[in-house]
Amino acid sequence: MENEYDGVLHNYTRKRGIAHQEIMLPLNAPAEWQDREKLWNDVETAEKSATSRLAREFNAALPVELSMEEWIPMLREFIQKNFVDLGMAADFSIHNIDPNNPHVHIMLTLRPLDEKGKWQAKTQKEYLCVKDGVEHGFTAEEYKTAQNEGWEKQYLYKVGNKKVYKTPSAAEEQGISNQRTSKYPKCTKYGRQNPITEQWNSEEQLKLWRKGWEIAVNAALEKASRPERVDCRSFKDRGIDEIPTIHEGTAARMIEKRGGISELCEINRQIRASNNELRRLKAQMKQIADTVKTTVKKLPSIFEIADSLERLRFSLITMAYITVLSTLW
Repeated sequence: MENEYDGVLHNYTRKRGIAHQEIMLPLNAPAEWQDREKLWNDVETAEKSATSRLAREFNAALPVELSMEEWIPMLREFIQKNFVDLGMAADFSIHNIDPNNPHVHIMLTLRPLDEKGKWQAKTQKEYLCVKDGVEHGFTAEEYKTAQNEGWEKQYLYKVGNKKVYKTPSAAEEQGISNQRTSKYPKCTKYGRQNPITEQWNSEEQLKLWRKGWEIAVNAALEKASRPERVDCRSFKDRGIDEIPTIHEGTAARMIEKRGGISELCEINRQIRASNNELRRLKAQMKQIADTVKTTVKKLPSIFEIADSLERLRFSLITMAYITVLSTLW
């Protein structure tokens, strides 16, 4: 693939373990984006900033209990419902080089498309305007109406040794109109985010995607008559007090395979040892609790003990009374 931005030709022909590749597009996307090179070059062209994000990557482990013929329709349905129907182009690849770690990489576009298949802006510049001492943000389109209502943009003016934001009318009243130091009006730091991209970037949406993946995998496992199930919730949310392991990755496993010790793998070994010890202690505590429970059941109830004590007390009083009477007789 040639990157038109810098002219670099990226060669992936030796990439191993790619079992399936596919591009899925929303209905309003250009048909030529089925060409992977065309799609990502168009994504690159749309971004003007050198620090722009070009894509979002969604990685997911595939259930080893299912086959390739079962993974592909499951992925297509999940990607269509959770990404493409929202307006994203999706480029996904199934990696199956390690039979114990089949997984999918889903590359997603970040800009929504308009009805004509053109990229929309991720954000719009938001001008901080003032009216009657109140500051409010407006996009360029909104400012056309706001200006007629008396809202004014703010610019930097030199006041003594300081630079202060003021409206042109306020600067004219103070006689400092000629002291403007910048032609750029005051704006919010990051602008007004497109509501569509704002939703895509939200934590709420991430949770929906995780839940969607849980539903898709469990439906596929059920269809295949498999008993296994996955759960998108964390240990904390599920009420499990064990420590979750961390992702090791192929690099860490290669170090171990060559006889070395990977820091990530070592951390997981310690986590598993701690979890095993926790399970042992919990089992021991349960055994003690069960023993106590069984023993308590064999003991007389508190009412039986109280009744016995009362009868004993009555007998002692009777004996003492008889002893006193016998001395009198």
